[in-house]
Amino acid sequence: MKSAIIVIREQINSFYLILRLSAYEMRSQNKSNYLGVLWEIINPMIQISIYWFVFGFGIRGGHPRPQFIPWMLSGISVWFFIYPSVLQGSRSVYTRIKMVAKMNFPLSAIPSYVILSKSYQHFMLLAIVIVALNLKGYPVSIYYIGIPYYFISVYIFVFGLSLVTSTLSTIVRDVQNIVQALMRMMIYLTPILWNPNTLSPKIQAVLKLNPFYYVIEGYRYSLLGNGGWYFIDHWHYTLYYWGMTIFIFIIGCILHVIFRNRFVDFL
Repeated sequence: MKSAIIVIREQINSFYLILRLSAYEMRSQNKSNYLGVLWEIINPMIQISIYWFVFGFGIRGGHPRPQFIPWMLSGISVWFFIYPSVLQGSRSVYTRIKMVAKMNFPLSAIPSYVILSKSYQHFMLLAIVIVALNLKGYPVSIYYIGIPYYFISVYIFVFGLSLVTSTLSTIVRDVQNIVQALMRMMIYLTPILWNPNTLSPKIQAVLKLNPFYYVIEGYRYSLLGNGGWYFIDHWHYTLYYWGMTIFIFIIGCILHVIFRNRFVDFL
């Protein structure tokens, strides 16, 4: 618990610096492109088009379901925040430690600003998804209030997970390859492109062990506005999610605080 308090205090004290570095991170990744930050939207839109063609049109023999696009858009909108945040967060420390080694800068803020830099793309894509859903007959509703809650929820979880993976990746580089392989599978093991309600309750219960399931379903309920309050209606799953989040966050803080003074030795 002491390690968690240290990390939380560092995030609070460095909040303004984290905001500035996250904005710089986002701009620096696109500074060589003519279209600049527009690629943050173009890339996911291309992928969404491919997923729609394959899963909503191709495998159905050319007979798409009208409701598949809103269903997929509402779930995949947060996935394009989760996926790059986990990958970039896991290698954030060992790729940037030389830059901050001589600065008065808490190392725990590195995963934080890297993850936050992905939120700009998320909010831009989310705005486009909201417009598309309104055009498809899903107007803005009171359930949109839940979106900030689910974003904060997934941010905390990904940050805690990144503290674990960034520490382990600095010590053993193979961890980064494992994370990449797992995240490639996760898009198919998470209900983003297919409906899990067709499976048996036992298999659904196993799939719900994945914390990303909770966030994606929460976004879907909020954006479509026809399923109720997910975090209340599934309160037991909410307790499980936050239990997992707090556990991973504490483990990540402990690992980070123990090894961060030795990170340079592993480079």
